Amino acid sequence: MTLPLAFSPEVAAARAAGRPLVALESTIVTHGMPWPQNLETARAVEDDVRGAGAVPATIAAMEGVIHIGLAPDRLEQLARAEGVVKLSRADLAVCLAQGRTGATTVAATMIAAHLAGIAVFATGGIGGVHRGAETSFDISADLQELARTPVTVVAAGAKAILDLGKTLEVLETLGVPVIAMGQDAFPAFWSRDSGLQAPLRLDDPVAIAAAHAMRARLGIAGGQLVANPIPTADEIPAAELAPLIAQVQAEAGAAGITGKAVTPFLLQRILSLTAGRSLAANIALVRSNARLAAAIAVALADGDN
Repeated sequence: MTLPLAFSPEVAAARAAGRPLVALESTIVTHGMPWPQNLETARAVEDDVRGAGAVPATIAAMEGVIHIGLAPDRLEQLARAEGVVKLSRADLAVCLAQGRTGATTVAATMIAAHLAGIAVFATGGIGGVHRGAETSFDISADLQELARTPVTVVAAGAKAILDLGKTLEVLETLGVPVIAMGQDAFPAFWSRDSGLQAPLRLDDPVAIAAAHAMRARLGIAGGQLVANPIPTADEIPAAELAPLIAQVQAEAGAAGITGKAVTPFLLQRILSLTAGRSLAANIALVRSNARLAAAIAVALADGDN
């Protein structure tokens, strides 16, 4: 059966030449940032991947197929689109069957990347266990996807609006390696230090690539999470963010906001309360993650030669 995949000319040429590829999600374009910063950031992230020696593959569902890589006109079309579906594992197939436009979350991007033979994926932050999950049961499908799909995901930890301690506990239960890049602390998205220790630490992309390859050799299911701290110059300290996060969590609860609507609401309110600083930090960390992911992809490709 033919997979519903469409490769951009750049990605198709890279596949034919055996060049390293880095998957990029599309919810950051449609749900994570306002216009025109969303398009500007998407282009900058793709250029960061190219500059580090790999080829970017931004992934989205359009016209009944999963696009692996978006040509410039399609990327702009997506960035301007309204009513785009936010896709995870549960709704990816339905969106494709209906021919709707959908932006991929971490989970859906991992699925698509694996189908396309791409081993490394760069994002901003993964989803995880929401605060109050002991009563709401609001836990992102990203965690289960990391346990089942063999893709290395480079992120600035989990989003700081989450319960990071419980998120780490669930990842441990699921057998997902959580590797901090170059430090012992687990980063917290906009902040370099969550106050929690990362389970594992590696200090260079070659070592991370070797760990990915060893998991494949051992036949261990699932991927690995690389927690790459935001650059020092761009971080917002966790102590400064904590009261703001508590405030917007309370606002979301009072407004009855649930499910997929929670994260966009919280991020938008924090953007407002930080007078735009959270958006600048978000852009910086995504670009940093893209550069690291490209270096890992290059190291993986070198190891295969």
